[in-house]
Amino acid sequence: MRALIVIPVYNEEKHLERVLAEVVKYSPEVLAVNDGSTDSSAEILDAHPFVEVRHHETNEGYGRSLIDAFRIAAHRKFDWVVTLDADEQHDPATIRVFLDEAAKDDADILSGSRYLPESLCETPVPEERRSVNVLITQILARVTPYRLTDTFCGFKACRVAAIARLALTEPGYAMPLQFWIQAARAHLRVREVPIKLMYVDPSRRFGGGLDDPRRRLRYYFKVLDRELAAWAASECACAGVAR
Repeated sequence: MRALIVIPVYNEEKHLERVLAEVVKYSPEVLAVNDGSTDSSAEILDAHPFVEVRHHETNEGYGRSLIDAFRIAAHRKFDWVVTLDADEQHDPATIRVFLDEAAKDDADILSGSRYLPESLCETPVPEERRSVNVLITQILARVTPYRLTDTFCGFKACRVAAIARLALTEPGYAMPLQFWIQAARAHLRVREVPIKLMYVDPSRRFGGGLDDPRRRLRYYFKVLDRELAAWAASECACAGVAR
């Protein structure tokens, strides 16, 4: 089983060297997507001898970084892709857990959850971020067959052939919502994996006006509405063909 480890990076100079030093212990194939960082992240990445780097000249968005990495994994015929963040909120040692779980061959997406009973809580999440996550997770539970506990966790393992069936286009932070709706539409199998809850920097910002939770929710709802409308339209079209 070939797995590509993917790390989206945007202005992570504070954490990046420590994250890279740990990640390379678990796989010889690591890809970092530098999303137009304006700090020294690009230089740190380029100096690392065991990490492949793709650079965006400008900041194109978290979703775009993952979409680009998924396409690279598919082009190179990897079996699985494991994604984790570069801010030390994901313990690289859990990469081995994801790979072991992937070997069971009972899911297309293994999604990390900080909120399962088995998850180890090391630091609290800011209440505003937790409440937004809870609300969106509850909505997804109503509109998809998945009973997720952690919609926005970036620590995942995905079967490359399965996610290649998705038409992901959302460049920003709402890409996971497009991801879950399209995964349900494609009948992908999903299982959550407990991970540590480590919220290292409560002052982290979304940028682009999304630090306002009301504006962030409007953005999330817009993406959800768009994807659900596309799903409904496809179901109607299929029903018309069947008749």
